[in-house]
Amino acid sequence: MVKINDDLLIKSLTIDWSRISSGSYLCKIPAIGSLTDLQFSSPVTCFVGENGTGKSTLLEALAISAGFNPEGGNRNYRFSTYDSHSELHSAVKLARGIHRPQYGYFLRAETYYALAIQEEYYSSQPGGNPEHLHKRSHGEGFLTIVEDHFVPNGLYFLDEPESALSPQSQLALLYSICECVSGGSQFFIATHSPILLGIPNADLLEFDGGEIHRCRYEDTEQYRVMEMFINHREYVLKQILEDFEK
Repeated sequence: MVKINDDLLIKSLTIDWSRISSGSYLCKIPAIGSLTDLQFSSPVTCFVGENGTGKSTLLEALAISAGFNPEGGNRNYRFSTYDSHSELHSAVKLARGIHRPQYGYFLRAETYYALAIQEEYYSSQPGGNPEHLHKRSHGEGFLTIVEDHFVPNGLYFLDEPESALSPQSQLALLYSICECVSGGSQFFIATHSPILLGIPNADLLEFDGGEIHRCRYEDTEQYRVMEMFINHREYVLKQILEDFEK
């Protein structure tokens, strides 16, 4: 069970828009362009919303501002296969708590292949324990990273981790998150998963509607669509597939 408390590793962020270049596409993302500050209230914060609403953009800026490599890994990782991150991190200032994380990790779905290569390289160095992630399925590799790197008193950023995981594996990830939080860790997660959004007491920040706002689990589009499909599958399929019956 995730307990809400004031002893967070990252308490809030502010954005100094004077540090963003004029005409930047960031200003055209409604939820991002209207944001100047954001307070965090739970050890688990989930960014939720449709594709293109700025979830991953803000998560990435947070992770880089906290000292992580744009393409993922822990704070010691320094590699780049394609420089695609935005300039938002240069304008983000984090308000930190009194404690400092002992560890952390930035895990993002879109750069997993490059990250897996680096994981194998770093673990093959003297004293390392080689992990052949490319010899495992995508989901198995994700969970191996979780098992190896998720520990108490850590700061973690997860960008759509559900993309590689079955529902059962998502539950395993949920358990690992709650276990780490009980040991003082903090998580920021951009996700479409109704399972991960269901982490008890997670702070859900929705990016739809032009500005970031808090919402209840039952009010998220992800929950409502999944609930409707499971409980009214035949009706939903009839509505979306009716053109094929003409």
